[in-house]
Formats: sequence, structure tokens, C-alpha cells
Amino acid sequence: MTTMKSAISNARIFYLCAFLAGILFVQSAFAQQPRQVPVPKDALNPPWLEARKAAQLRTVDKFKVFYDFQFTDKVGESGIQFIHQIVDDGGRDYKPVHYDHGNGVAIADVDGDRLCDIYFINQLGANELWKNLGNGKFEDITEKAGVSVADRIGVTASFADIDNDGDPDLFVTTVRMGNLLFENDGTGVFTDITALAGLGYVGHSSGAVFFDYDRDGLLDLFLTNVGVYTENKKGRGGYWLGFKEDAFVGHLKPERTERSILYKNMGDNRFVDVTEGMLIDESWTGDASPIDVNNDNYPDLYVLNMQGHDEYYENVEGVRFVKKSREVFPKTPWGSMGIKVFDYNNDGMMDIFITDMHSDMSELIGPMREKRKSWMRWPEALLQSGGNSIFGNAFFKNEGDGKFTEISDQIGAENYWPWGLSVGDLNADGYDDVFITACMNYPYRYGVNSVLLNNRGETFLDSEFILGVEPRRDGRTAKPWFELDCSGEDKGHSDCKGLTGRVVILGALGSRSSVIFDIDEDGDLDIVTNEFNAEPMVLISNLSEKKDIRYLKVTLIGTASNRDGLGAKVTVRAGAQSYTKVHDGQSGYLSQSLYPLYFGLDTADKVDRIEVLWPSGRKQVVTGPVEVNRLIEVKEE
Repeated sequence: MTTMKSAISNARIFYLCAFLAGILFVQSAFAQQPRQVPVPKDALNPPWLEARKAAQLRTVDKFKVFYDFQFTDKVGESGIQFIHQIVDDGGRDYKPVHYDHGNGVAIADVDGDRLCDIYFINQLGANELWKNLGNGKFEDITEKAGVSVADRIGVTASFADIDNDGDPDLFVTTVRMGNLLFENDGTGVFTDITALAGLGYVGHSSGAVFFDYDRDGLLDLFLTNVGVYTENKKGRGGYWLGFKEDAFVGHLKPERTERSILYKNMGDNRFVDVTEGMLIDESWTGDASPIDVNNDNYPDLYVLNMQGHDEYYENVEGVRFVKKSREVFPKTPWGSMGIKVFDYNNDGMMDIFITDMHSDMSELIGPMREKRKSWMRWPEALLQSGGNSIFGNAFFKNEGDGKFTEISDQIGAENYWPWGLSVGDLNADGYDDVFITACMNYPYRYGVNSVLLNNRGETFLDSEFILGVEPRRDGRTAKPWFELDCSGEDKGHSDCKGLTGRVVILGALGSRSSVIFDIDEDGDLDIVTNEFNAEPMVLISNLSEKKDIRYLKVTLIGTASNRDGLGAKVTVRAGAQSYTKVHDGQSGYLSQSLYPLYFGLDTADKVDRIEVLWPSGRKQVVTGPVEVNRLIEVKEE
């Protein structure tokens, strides 16, 4: 009996020790978990988000257009596993430097199966090409395609058929590591032909605009270069470190100027720098857009300036460009980031929407005041604009005869912290709507993306909460940005103040670039973003389930003009209504894509005629009736 009692006692002691050991193990495991700290505090679960949503929902009585549909982020269901990665200058070693401008996303049918594939550009690490399998599903074909560009700090990309062989080629820009041109063999396999083409410029390159400035049927290239914002030292991952103190005063230092470059396509995949004598632009520019202001069918250029006046260059019959900036646009935004040319009110004339990020950075305002223009807090010594700038977005309404009126405040086109904009008829009512990527990420608060529904050409209506774009999937507003050892090597870091041990810093989520197209071929338009330091959003619309929609997709095939008809003006007429678009490929912040033109037709059950003014100058009419809810190819006669 004594022996049994002793055994029971020993067993109790054993289990008690094991229990205590388990508690100590769990406590130790939890003690080793880094503490998560959002910077700033309201980057995670912003207290104002629900109030902003409620306020927007109360505005629906102003809507004259259909809004009872939703976007749902289905990145998981899509199979896309791309994750954007950043350099330390946008993270643990944050500096106000141009690396935080992020990266583009471009689409094209790379293999001829009539489905648009997606190319995501990374900052640190490989770019990725995702093949569209149909039904909203995608497959990673980067390695097979040969376009990973993993050894360079990427900025953006443009698809363009440079050799008129019927498939999209790919141009990629980088920061001081050489730009790249890839030729497509028609199956989605690409070959690096940069050296042959003469397009390996090494600098602070950004957007790349393909357009046929001399109308010879070959796409030329305008390459925008920001300006010198890095020093001759490298950080982790091999990137060139940004200037620590004065990256954003480079426009005041002539030695940091970096001209943009105009390349002429000579045929046989060869390009020649024709900048001298043609177009000298020294803006701190990230992007540009072609636009035919004087209606002579020669594409002019509107060049953004992120630190000063935008510039406008008139194309003189493909022989040279003449600077007419202040003549046509007396005032422009001071800190321009994105541009899109489109006809917002269906009067047949192209208007211009420009987003301004840097003016907004002069003043940090509350989330409920984002629709107003910025109160510029920087001195004229920095601005150097002579009091002649717009501090906020600009919407230039085309009045005809080369005249424009700035009406952004009147039509609700203002927002906060915008990057680029994508345009498409999201509710298929015949009026183009706008999606604007907007944010600043770490170390700033969360910023919402903007959806502006076009209220039948009268105003734009804030709709991101109404349409389910905001709040994001699962209400997420922040993610782990980087980790610090606040008791060790990082104890001097500003985010370690009052903290010890290992700490994970959370930064606000935010989009940089976007593209609008029909991902799942159900007839309505969806949205894909490229995020900054995070996975993309794949925002699928359920419009076609909510409403009986009418639309027409138009693909152009040039013969005398460039193969994809970039620069063509297309007008679709249905009954008493007409809808006009210019096929320029501009598709969100920095990027250029190739995809069919999408015309929402409201309630029309047929199209009466399609009119095309080709870059070659030829006019062509396709007489109807043309069936709706289909893709039609128009080949240049």
C-alpha cells in the first residue's frame, strides 16, 4: 500500500512538473514573439473609416446613375501570388525620396489567346507575368517568358508592338540599372533585344510612352526621366541609396537635371535618340501622355512635372515639337503624378484629368477634408512657380479650338494623396468612370483609393465605399513593414522610442498603379492594382449579375498605321448617343497596356455605326447594325 501511495504521489509530482513546464514553455514562446506596433497608431483600424463610409452612403440620393453593384477582392481565387517588395528607403530606412513612388502594372494578350495577361513590376526582386487562363484564373509564366528582370530595381513597363508583327513587345524601366526591351515571339516567350534596339539608357527612368509622332506606321518612344535622386552608394539588395536630406529639392539644383528622351523607331527593332532639335524637356517627370490638342491628327505631348509646372509640346507635322505650355495651360498642378485623356461628358472632345500628389504632401489634413484643394505650406523659394500653380488635382475640360477650362472643384475631381488614375465605364452606362490609387503607406496614416462614378457628364461622385472597394478585404488597413531589435542594433531607430526587444512595425497598406479591364470575360469591367510592399488586389465586379448590361469591345488592326492603332480615335454611335475614345494605351500610374476599347452602351440594343480616324489620317466607317455584347475587330482599309 505504501509503495502504491508513493507511486501515486510521484505521478502527481511528475504531472505537476510537466504542467508547470508547459506553462513556462508557452510563456517563453509568447515572450519571443515580436510585439506589433502600428506607425502611426491609426494605421491599423482607423477610427474614421466607418464614419467616412456612412457619410458616403448618405449621398446616394444625388446619383443619376446605376450604383447597386459591388467589387470583391478575389486575389486568392485568382491564383495570383505576386507580392511587391520595396527597398529600405521605403521601409526601415524611410526617406522622403522618389523610391516611394512605387511601380506599375501593365496588361496585354502576350500569347494570342484573346485573354489579357498581367505583368506586375517589382521594386526589389523579380517582376512577374501572369497568364490569364479564363474565368478569373491566372498562372505564373514569368520564367518561361523570360521577363523576370530579378537583378534590377524596377519602376514600370509598357506593352507595345514595336515591329508590327501582331504581338505585344515589352519595355521595362529601372533605376540606374539600364532599361530593357523584350521582343515577343508571338507565343509569350520574350527575347532581350535591348542592345540591338539602342534602348539601354541608364538613369532615373520612369514612364515609357509609345506613340507614332511622325505617322510613319512605327511606334516611337518618349521615355520620361525623373531627375537625379540617388547618390553613388548602394544599400541592401543592390539599390542606389536615395539622397538623405534633399532628394525633393533636386529641381533647384541644375546638376541633378535628367532630360527625358525621344526615340524614333527606325524599323528592324532599332531606335535612335532624336531628342536634340525635336523636344528638350527637363521636367522632374514620372509620366506623360499623347493628346491631339489642335486636331491635326499629329499627337502632341503633355508632360507631367512632379516638382513644378507641367509642360505641353505641340507636334508640328512630325518634324519637331514646339513648347506651348503656358499658352495653352496657364496654370497646372505643382506636383503632378498621373494623367488620363478621355471624353468625360460625351461631347466628342478629349478632356484631361491630372492627379497631384506632391501638393498634398505640403499639409497633413484629416480624412474628412480630402475633397478640398491643398493649402500650400511650402515657400515660393521651393516652389519656383511664380504663384502660377494649382495645388491639387486638375481637370481640364476641352472647350474646343485648343482651349481648356480647369473645373476640378466644380465636378468633384479632387482627392488626397493620389498617384495614377485608370478610366473605364464601370457601370456600362456610356460615361467613363475613374479609379484613383491613393495612399502614402509607412510612416503615414491609411489613405483610401478613390472611385469616381461619372454622374452622366455633370459631376463625379465618390463611390469607393458604396461599391465595396473600401474598406479593403477583411477590413485590412496595415501589414508588417519591417522588424527592429530595439534592445540591440536598432535601439536608436525613431520607432524604438520607449520600446525594448524585437518589434514588428506595421505600415499602412496602399495602392500605386491600376488597370481596368474585363478579367473574367463576363462583360463588365474589373480592376487590378499593384500595391506598395504587398500583394495586389483583384477587384471583380458583379455588375453583370445585377443588371442587364450593353457594351461593345473594339480591337483595332492597323495596316498603314501601327499594328495596334495606337493614336486612333474611335466613335461608336447608337441611336441618338455617340461615344468617343482615343486608343492611347495609357492605363494607370506610369504604365501602358494593350487591350480592347470598351464602350458601355446604356440601354442600346444595337450599334448603328463605328467611325475610326486612324493615325495614318484615313477615316473608316463600319456600318451597322452591329450586335452588342461582343468583341469586334476593325481592320484599317
